[in-house]
Amino acid sequence: MPHDSSSASEPVLVSLGVPATAHASLVDGLVRPAPAVPDAPVLDGDAPDEQVSAFLVGAAHTEIGFVARVESGERALAIVAATAAALCGEDIRAALRRPDIAFLRGLKPPAVHALREVLLAVESDTPDEVAHHLGVLAS
Repeated sequence: MPHDSSSASEPVLVSLGVPATAHASLVDGLVRPAPAVPDAPVLDGDAPDEQVSAFLVGAAHTEIGFVARVESGERALAIVAATAAALCGEDIRAALRRPDIAFLRGLKPPAVHALREVLLAVESDTPDEVAHHLGVLAS
């Protein structure tokens, strides 16, 4: 169609809204019952803080995620916080002692995805109790 400069131009409506951000959850599908055979490296989340810290330092610099096994929801929360600390270069032991729930809830989707690529699952013999305790991280 030839371009006719004498014809009036019609406006074209274009949506300029902010693109929707993919939902990212720290806790959806994170907790599961402990299986007999692990499908990834396993962190004994109930080990002393020094051992957990050493494991997390290594895990933060590998391309292979890990599974944490814990006995309590309190320790599961500490492991999530410590994993975030390891990825951010923060004090892992401090995160184990005092998880910063507000910081964890405020993580942006890319940070949540990065954390979940490292912390693949939290396994427990009491998965319902652990999941309930981690509910404070749900947004």
